[in-house]
Amino acid sequence: MLARFNWQSQSKGKTTTSQWRYRIILTVLSAAFLLWISYRFILQPDWIPNLPTLVAEILNLIDAAWGLTLLILWGIYIWRYWHKTPKTKLLTDIESIYALSPADFEAFVGDLFKRKGYTVKLRGRSGDQGVDVEVIQSNGKRAVVQCKRYRHTVGPDIVRELFGTMIHEHAHHAFLVTTAPISESAFEWAQYKPMTLIDGDSLVKIASELQYKP
Repeated sequence: MLARFNWQSQSKGKTTTSQWRYRIILTVLSAAFLLWISYRFILQPDWIPNLPTLVAEILNLIDAAWGLTLLILWGIYIWRYWHKTPKTKLLTDIESIYALSPADFEAFVGDLFKRKGYTVKLRGRSGDQGVDVEVIQSNGKRAVVQCKRYRHTVGPDIVRELFGTMIHEHAHHAFLVTTAPISESAFEWAQYKPMTLIDGDSLVKIASELQYKP
């Protein structure tokens, strides 16, 4: 079992819920505005001119402000939608991923976590006890990620080292992401521990699934 944490189910529930509420409110306000404009200018075009001048001017100002506000709010919604999603094209075959430099591989892994809804910090190897990427879930829990751009099978020694790093970092979870196979003994050692092991085949599958996911 490759995922022993919330990698497959890490949720953007709160964000998604708030986005849907925002969109529903905007849709309702827009529909109400269109109904009002239709009533005013199509169904009953003659009643506004019969109102006192001041009242008619106030209604015109309300219409203009309402329409402008909706345009601004829809603009904000669209801007947020397009800027919250990483736009870089994901690599989806193991040889292309392996061809990345170590730094680019770490950035690639960080991009995957971003697409899954995590807050991501690239830390690299310098003075960071083997932590390449630090991620934070929507619930505030922090995890450390170690990236291994290997061809040979990853054994339990690497997993034990990562487990020690996780404890040292006071993290809730640890991820090992590699381009290589992971041995059965490594999986057995990680069993029932707060660790997720992602081998090369799983990495390609995850990247393929996230390629076109907003």
